[in-house]
Amino acid sequence: VCVTDKLEDLANCDLIIESVAEDLATKKELFAALDKVVKPSCILSTNTSTLPVIEMAKVTNRPDKVCGIHFFNPAVLMPLVEVVRPVTASDDTIALANDFVKACAKDAVQVVDRAGFIVNALLFPYLNNAIAMLEAGTASMEDIDVAMKGGCNFPMGPFALLDLVGLDTSMAILDALYAEFKSSNLEPRPMLKKLVGEGKLGRKTKQGFYNY
Repeated sequence: VCVTDKLEDLANCDLIIESVAEDLATKKELFAALDKVVKPSCILSTNTSTLPVIEMAKVTNRPDKVCGIHFFNPAVLMPLVEVVRPVTASDDTIALANDFVKACAKDAVQVVDRAGFIVNALLFPYLNNAIAMLEAGTASMEDIDVAMKGGCNFPMGPFALLDLVGLDTSMAILDALYAEFKSSNLEPRPMLKKLVGEGKLGRKTKQGFYNY
């Protein structure tokens, strides 16, 4: 394993997976820079959890060699990887992405390039609804978490999960889902926006829905 802070050191890589901030402009800037540095055969992939992969592909001269390879947090423990295919990706690119996932001893699922892919497109409406339920006073967040763990056999409740993911990341995912699907169920709830605005982002800041 080598650590570097120079893009030029990646020139001979066969596959690159970016995992910078979940911000489309930041990712596009990185893809454009990488495209100029790496060899023509290199596959450029993104670990985005919801952003459109095609937008990253379009800033390169190799759109056929761009795809999504989305690991779940924590990657060392979570067995699933979403292999995301934008319309520009070639069969060879997707095949090589799947070979890489298999070599990592992970389970790959195939999905087209739509906001949220499979997991987050199903998960985040549920998380947003949990916040709406708390806002409405239906139950406390502690009881909502206990109910979903005990009633659905989930490993953690929605509020503990939101804090683990990061409230800023969660809001960015909901924003991306809302931008594509325009469902009111996907618009970030006021309580989430308030916490993010206060800098309470979950476990990483020691405060979110819970205190840590």
